[in-house]
Amino acid sequence: MEVIMNKIYGSEVFIIVVIIFLAVPDIASAVLPGTLAEASSEGNLSVGAARVNITPPSDAALPMSGYGGRDDGHTGIHDSLYYRVIVVDDGVTQGAIIVEESIGITDQWWEEISRRIESETGIPRDNVLLAGTHTHAAPTPIHRLDDPSENMVAYSRDLSEKVVQAVQLAKSSLSPARMGVGRGHANININRVARTPQGGHWIGFNQDGPSDKTVHVVKFERLNGEPIAILINYGVHAVVGQSRNFLISADLAGAISRYVEEYYDNEVVVPWTSGTAGDQNPIERAPNENLRDSGRIPPLTTQGMIVGDEAIRVAENMDRMTRWADIRGLQKVVSVPGKERNEFDPTGNYTFTEADPLEIRISLLMINNLALTGVSGEVLTRIGLRLKEESPFNETIMITHCNGGSGYLPDDKAYENPGYEIITTRAMSGAEDAIVNGFLELMERR
Repeated sequence: MEVIMNKIYGSEVFIIVVIIFLAVPDIASAVLPGTLAEASSEGNLSVGAARVNITPPSDAALPMSGYGGRDDGHTGIHDSLYYRVIVVDDGVTQGAIIVEESIGITDQWWEEISRRIESETGIPRDNVLLAGTHTHAAPTPIHRLDDPSENMVAYSRDLSEKVVQAVQLAKSSLSPARMGVGRGHANININRVARTPQGGHWIGFNQDGPSDKTVHVVKFERLNGEPIAILINYGVHAVVGQSRNFLISADLAGAISRYVEEYYDNEVVVPWTSGTAGDQNPIERAPNENLRDSGRIPPLTTQGMIVGDEAIRVAENMDRMTRWADIRGLQKVVSVPGKERNEFDPTGNYTFTEADPLEIRISLLMINNLALTGVSGEVLTRIGLRLKEESPFNETIMITHCNGGSGYLPDDKAYENPGYEIITTRAMSGAEDAIVNGFLELMERR
């Protein structure tokens, strides 16, 4: 397999090429009847993939996102940040899956980038999934800053150029291959809505709370069986590094991607996307030490290895692959009653104050009967589990922090025991129905 390495804005860019087609291995649930016949009438699907380094300069001192109280900018680099992109083409239409190692995607960033991608690459914005990994050790998005520094403005401008460049590179390198879908299991996440001694709820460890352990894997390989790209989805916060870390890091999300890429000698692009992680933390976090000039975050390696090994196992055992595909993209904005943010009460006695309605963008990218469902916020676990249960498609994967930033999106039951997620959400109860029913409507239109 040929890997092309160029220099773009001082960063490494890796391009990997493939054509993908949907299949489901024996270890995964079956694709709905009629999939191959329906897809064959549409034709073959081409895919290109690219990985672009977006790590800021170590001395740029950019503000870091994810934790309050970190007033200083970053002081060094723990590990690099990347854009990882997959472009799909079925001969009729194209779509793009773009993963940015950042805290998330603001509404303004989605509007700017999706319009640039549509204008400069020809890929319809309805067919674009632009997702953040929710690492808490990356620069703060510029649209969240009242008075961004010159370094922040320069970095944001660089990101805008690199994401379009990455999509163009991936698109320009389309080539034939096969595709498969499978599922694994990993126990590194745990529900974090824990009871306080005073009777309320806050961030902690709740082993009895809902938690989705599924590792979703989408594999792209050449016609000779050589792996090209692997898309991973798992529900966990990328918060192994804590609030006193001032080193840039892709955190757990990046550790998983790097582990699998290194297994394949860095000849495979491995985007990791966040599933329903709004109420999920990793089971092990680093000591909250003051990391500024140097230092390591050991739990990143161990937990990244656990999920990475499972993703590799699933990918290596896929034996039912297909070359046929049909791509469809649909999006809509749903609205739910809004609320003001609450202050923490350890007893859990809250009164919710109404605010302006909250808009949530939901994005459906279909490849045959694989439903990639993007949501513009931090979705709690029960919503994802409900969508999987009610979806007409056996392979339904929810990608969060996608195409906008609506904040925490709790399920209705979560309001019975309000904790951090309920205090900070801008939504009254109702997001669950809006998201699930909204996707079911899009799936019917598909």
